Amino acid sequence: MPEDIQTAQRELTRRVMGRPGVSGTAIGRQSGKDCLTVYVNGDVDRSLIPKRIGGFPVVVEQTGIFRQR
Repeated sequence: MPEDIQTAQRELTRRVMGRPGVSGTAIGRQSGKDCLTVYVNGDVDRSLIPKRIGGFPVVVEQTGIFRQR
């Protein structure tokens, strides 16, 4: 089990990146507590995104496609 949020984010990224519609992951805050975020664009099978990683809740946020400038 991941022991810190950075390790948990790396695990989440490993598990979800590359799935259709997943744009990225991040460390965030929700209701004053640390959480992990998965950014999605379009329709994504949310049942394939874990609800928790390493004790941290995972939040799914709808966004566009990220592009580098």
